[in-house]
Amino acid sequence: MADLPELRVLRYFVAVAEELHFGRAAARLHISQPSLSVQIRKLEHSLGARLLERTSRYVELTPAGLVLLDEARRLLVSAERLAFATRDAANGNRGSLIVGFQANAAAELTPKILAAFQVRYPRVQVEMRSHDFSDPYVGLGEGSVDVAFVRPPVLMQSWLSVETLFVEPRVLVASSESPLAEREKVTIEDVAGEPFVGRRAPEYWRDFWLAAESRGPHPVRLGAEVSSVDECFEAILSRRGVAFTQASTQRYYDRPGLAFVPVEGLAPSPLAIAWRNDLDAQPVRDFVETAHLLAGLDIVPAASPHGRLPEPPGLSAVAR
Repeated sequence: MADLPELRVLRYFVAVAEELHFGRAAARLHISQPSLSVQIRKLEHSLGARLLERTSRYVELTPAGLVLLDEARRLLVSAERLAFATRDAANGNRGSLIVGFQANAAAELTPKILAAFQVRYPRVQVEMRSHDFSDPYVGLGEGSVDVAFVRPPVLMQSWLSVETLFVEPRVLVASSESPLAEREKVTIEDVAGEPFVGRRAPEYWRDFWLAAESRGPHPVRLGAEVSSVDECFEAILSRRGVAFTQASTQRYYDRPGLAFVPVEGLAPSPLAIAWRNDLDAQPVRDFVETAHLLAGLDIVPAASPHGRLPEPPGLSAVAR
């Protein structure tokens, strides 16, 4: 049986795999490049597998290296959580929970869920972790978060559970100087010829936000590609394109120079809570249950006439 690699060496390997350059990886790890090369060679010998193909011009992962990268990331995250959980227990806490999110997460429901969870489980430490557009799983795939607010569609995996909390319309975001800003509403056909701001994300997820399936014979014209909401709005303000987004974005990110226009005939955007079903962690189950209690059956993320969301019966005192 091969010797099990040390966590330190796995960190070295992950750095090389992410940088694909021994010099940059060594600088990131604050060790010498020759020492790093020796450690990677030892790792390959101990596992009996070639992990990297390297020449004087490039470094790339082998199939075995790709497998190790995925598993090493999960193992390192688990080791970090083990240390946190042990310290939490020593400090009298009852576990920790990392919640992943993108943009405005679950809109007005987010602070209500977090507040209710902290009241119900005050000894669980909760950390919110933001992610950009590149990962529709919001950290769940690599195991860096325990539970996440996600915007489907996501490709279902055996380890993934997803449940919708609410659904909201998608709207068009355009520069206030665009003729589209004067419209009360638009259709897909009205904007099919416009350049769009695309998300740097897996194709299926990017295409959903470009409404690719609803365009008929009209191909998407990309004016810019972005990784975050702020980058998207900067591209729109500089007249490089328009974009579709969830309606709640206007309430959280509205700024001078932007116009938000309702879109007729465009499928809405669901907001879901997702978690890894292969971890079976009690804080995760408790958080999911709290989210469902707060979401209720009738709550949607649209403001009431008074600018507030209705509160689920029996939880109003907890959620405030």
